[in-house]
Amino acid sequence: MTLPSTSAPSRAARSASAWSSGVLRLTAAGAAALVTACANVQLPPWPGGGAQPPQPIQAAGRPAAPQPAAGGATAQPVAPASQLTPPPYNPAIEARFPDPAVRYETPGLNRQRQQFTTQAEMSSWLQALVAKSQGSGTALGLVNIGSSQHGTPVQALVATRAANIQASSLNSSGHPTVLLVAQQHGDEPAGAEALLVIARELAPGGLLAPLLQQINVMIVPRANPDGAETASHLTADGTDLAHNHLLLSTPEARALATLVRDYHPAAVIDLQEYAAAGQFLQKYQAVQSYDALLQYASTANVHEFITKAAREWYAQPVRSALSQAGLSNEWFYKTSAEPNDKSVSMATLAPDTLSNTSSLKNAAALLVSSRGSDLGSMHIQRRVHTLVTAVISALRASAEKAKNLSQVEEFVSRDVSSLACRQQFTVMAQQTPEQRSITMLQASTGAEQQARLDWNSSLQIKASQTRPRPCGYLISADSRLAVERLRQLGLQVQQIAEPGQVLADSYQEPHNAGGSSSLVLTRGSLDAPAGSYYLSLNQPKAQLAAAALEPDTPYSYVSQGLITSTSDIARVVATPSVVFDEDADE
Repeated sequence: MTLPSTSAPSRAARSASAWSSGVLRLTAAGAAALVTACANVQLPPWPGGGAQPPQPIQAAGRPAAPQPAAGGATAQPVAPASQLTPPPYNPAIEARFPDPAVRYETPGLNRQRQQFTTQAEMSSWLQALVAKSQGSGTALGLVNIGSSQHGTPVQALVATRAANIQASSLNSSGHPTVLLVAQQHGDEPAGAEALLVIARELAPGGLLAPLLQQINVMIVPRANPDGAETASHLTADGTDLAHNHLLLSTPEARALATLVRDYHPAAVIDLQEYAAAGQFLQKYQAVQSYDALLQYASTANVHEFITKAAREWYAQPVRSALSQAGLSNEWFYKTSAEPNDKSVSMATLAPDTLSNTSSLKNAAALLVSSRGSDLGSMHIQRRVHTLVTAVISALRASAEKAKNLSQVEEFVSRDVSSLACRQQFTVMAQQTPEQRSITMLQASTGAEQQARLDWNSSLQIKASQTRPRPCGYLISADSRLAVERLRQLGLQVQQIAEPGQVLADSYQEPHNAGGSSSLVLTRGSLDAPAGSYYLSLNQPKAQLAAAALEPDTPYSYVSQGLITSTSDIARVVATPSVVFDEDADE
């Protein structure tokens, strides 16, 4: 597959957008925030003041939660997380996590209930909110974004002041869109209950409804309905949905990817829960002490502006809001299943999580994990309160930074596109080893204990393997499923209509047995048959293409078998002169 050398493509100059200063009024918070300006690649210090701490949204005098309409859903038993065995720790620990001063009411949080909200009840709740919005000037609507493996609809609630809930309407509204997702793991119910509360408050008359003057909001309260039905961590086929956002092997992941592709959210908030006991109880005879663990997206090749926005406009104000609400928090961390491994690590750098893939699509992304996936219904009000507090802060920050979010997204899209054919990118990255003190609670007494542990940080990552960035990728005609997945991720892939040649690097296995395992690049003129595909890196989501297509990573489409072998893909190093089938480009 090679082409006689052609003239090198002209370098696309980086275009720097002018950042205008101004003042945004955050109606719901009743506060003003100064928006600073930026006119070159390096951002100046950004405004540090975060959103005001959220106020309780189920205070005395608030309207009762909407009940299912007549003839609608009833309380149907499901296998609830409350059937899990509570962890065997001292009762004194429970006193450290009192219920909040306010009580949240959803179908699954009613006092007499032993089950969390069923799928039918959730749908009825959302439909009642949609009905309430009719004629109000606020458009609320339900979108069936796909179906689970058992055929249950995966639903998204869209809340906007745009003319309607269609993607084209939101994308042309001039307001950034925020996506909220919960219950990717079926045994983590607090996020779904929290997002039902948030949905109610975005409806007309709700305390968050004024934020829709600056932002659009999409809510997917239950991304894994099959897992929720059986309180399973995984999807029906045993896949961890939280790590399926690059391969898209499950219909649930494809549903979320299609939603993101069509609606272009500028910010994505992923709500999860983590185990209070689990491996920590076995390794340290202690349990987790933090109400919430947080991490902004961190993976190779994320644009620095996206990382900066996620850290300063989301992670910092959310952590501040949690602290001001009396909810303890720390950066996200976990420990391995190996009994003798006493280290902890932050969330993965792999570009297969919702947060990390979203960041490579140029959205600011944040993971918020509340304490209690193994607690059943214990502390459920506090867990829901933790996630509601975090989401309110994130939505208020989005409204406060609405203009900035749009400017950053526009600038990053141009900047990433301009990098095709030049500079290096990271193929593999690794976390930075550090040490950090974390607070645990002794299982026997409930007393606090400080533990100084080896800590693998995702806040500072190091490149362990780099390559020159190509102009694009040539993909064989036999790799149609991979092309379909790439398009679902929002990437433009063109089909070649007439045979041609391209100058490209092919991947070859190393010849030195026992030496480096990295693939070797061999340059030459390669045939580009009719029916094969070309993915140009001159597009805004190009960094995501590199994550999927560089074959020697454990999460690549080659390693995962979506592309059969390295002979089915090549790195095109000069702009190809081939004819594309415009009708085949979807």
